[in-house]
Amino acid sequence: MSKNSKIRVLIADDHAILRSGLRMLIEAQPDMTVVAEAENGNEAIRMARDISPAVAILDVTMPGKGGLYAIHDILKNNPAVRILLLTMHEEPAFLRTALAAGASGYVLKKSVDADLLSAIRAVSKGRVYVDSELAATLVGQAVPERARDRDEPSGVLSERELQVLKLVAEGFSSREISEQIFIGTKTVETYRGRFAQKLGLKSRADIVRYALEIGLFKPEKFSLAKRSQ
Repeated sequence: MSKNSKIRVLIADDHAILRSGLRMLIEAQPDMTVVAEAENGNEAIRMARDISPAVAILDVTMPGKGGLYAIHDILKNNPAVRILLLTMHEEPAFLRTALAAGASGYVLKKSVDADLLSAIRAVSKGRVYVDSELAATLVGQAVPERARDRDEPSGVLSERELQVLKLVAEGFSSREISEQIFIGTKTVETYRGRFAQKLGLKSRADIVRYALEIGLFKPEKFSLAKRSQ
C-alpha cells in the first residue's frame, strides 16, 4: 500500500508519552500513517487546516482550546476531516456533546488498544464510532444530528439553559439566579432540570466539570467565583 493511499492521521494530546505511544500503534498498521502531532487545541486546528488529515484524534482536555472546542474550528476550515475524540470522560454528557458538535468517534483512553484502530478505520469511511462501553447509552436514542454549523459544542442547549448552567456551576442558588436573570425561581429549576436531563448531569460536581470542560469559565475564574451554598 502506498503512503498516499494510507489513512492520514493527526494526533493531538498534551502528553508527549501518550502521543508517542499512539504514533507507534498507528504507524505499525499497513493502512495508516501519522502526518502530524499537536500538543494543544490551537496547534491541532492549525495543523488540520494546513495538512488536511483524513482523521484528527483529539484529547478532550488540552491547553488552549480543548478537543470539544477544536471540533468546530477544524470542521469550519476543512469539513472533510473526521474527528475522533480520545478521552477519560465516561459521562454521557461528553459523548452527546461531542457527537452534536460534529465528532465522528468517541473512544475512552482505557480502551485504546482494543478500540482505537477500529475507530480510525470506521470514521475514515464516514461511519460513527462510539466506544463499546458507552454504546449502550445510545440504545433507544437517535444519535444527535451533527451540528457543524453551530458556533459552540454547547449548541445542544438553549441560550437560557446554558446561562442557568453557568450560574449553577458558579455556585449561585436558584433564588440568586432568578434575581440575576429576572425569572421566577421555579422557572430556574425547570431550566436546570432540562439541561441536566439533556446532558446526563446528576450532581453539581458534574455540572462544574462540564462547564469547565466546554469553556464556560476558566478554572482560575471558578476558584474566585465559587460561592458557598
